[in-house]
Amino acid sequence: MEYRKLGRTGVEVTPLCLGAMMFGAWGNTDHAECRRIMHAAVDAGINFIDTADVYSAGESEEIVGSFLAELGPDRREDIVLATKFHARMGEGPNREGNSRRWIISECEASLRRLGTDHIDLYQIHRPSPGTDIDDTLSALSDLVHSGKIGYFGSSTFPAWAVVEALWVSQQRGRERLSTEQPPYSMLARGIETDLLHVCQQYGMGVLSWSPLAGGWLSGRFGTGKDNSSRRASRLPARYDLNDPSNATKLAAVDQLTELAAKAGYSLPELAVAFVLEHPAVTSAIIGPRTMEQLTSLLKSYEIRLDGGILDRIDEIVPPGTDLNAADSGWAPPWLSEPAPRRR
Repeated sequence: MEYRKLGRTGVEVTPLCLGAMMFGAWGNTDHAECRRIMHAAVDAGINFIDTADVYSAGESEEIVGSFLAELGPDRREDIVLATKFHARMGEGPNREGNSRRWIISECEASLRRLGTDHIDLYQIHRPSPGTDIDDTLSALSDLVHSGKIGYFGSSTFPAWAVVEALWVSQQRGRERLSTEQPPYSMLARGIETDLLHVCQQYGMGVLSWSPLAGGWLSGRFGTGKDNSSRRASRLPARYDLNDPSNATKLAAVDQLTELAAKAGYSLPELAVAFVLEHPAVTSAIIGPRTMEQLTSLLKSYEIRLDGGILDRIDEIVPPGTDLNAADSGWAPPWLSEPAPRRR
């Protein structure tokens, strides 16, 4: 498998990053099977693994830690290990967020769960408007200087927040964001309007999550499929096809499925290949729950989409259009609600 530079860090990673969100209570509860999936991914050439503290309340990190222990210390150094902080991890007002207090504490907890003495890439899982970004950057810089983490990045930050963080780093002499992890797919192309340009301009690596658009591009949906079952109460409302926006997505999925078949690819292969075609994207995060799902995506990095296919995708979902915005983004309330006229 080829390697790509992770921004300006000098670190080289594979275009496919193994996401571990589905390992544990949120997905596959068979720890041994999860480790076998990770071994298969590494044997296939993948050297990049991404998880987060909040995935299955720490269980995902523990499974990844068990896998790293099986690899042994020498092969551990071949793995670029990424995790995240921000989400609530327990009771009490201070067991979440982007404060210095929580970052230092939760980094130690992640290191224990992962069974390692360093995290290669530590990511801010979401912005925290109520926390001074300099406080966050200062704590992360200290973790870099102490050797606990190698680099740090953001996840699902709007372009303006990335620029703000880079500016504060420059003004205050902090270490800077090295990466951004945004949602990006054929159905969620909003970041093409600004964020991807910002990352290119400032030499940041991009790890795109949800290339299958939360399952919409997995092949489970479309004409002739049992779409009605997606309305069951066990699934989020965003899969209710009575919603007009979901009907629009389904129409796009039908056309993309037809395009993939004509090109000789599965829809998931086309979806991942599309993400990797953007010059700003370093890696696409694939999050298999089963070995079959992993195997079905391993060859997607080899696919090169010609101009005709990319033009047709643009016709179905125009550049910058976000049909999956409700599933994939984050925006502070002042960007989505009218400003009050008075205090």
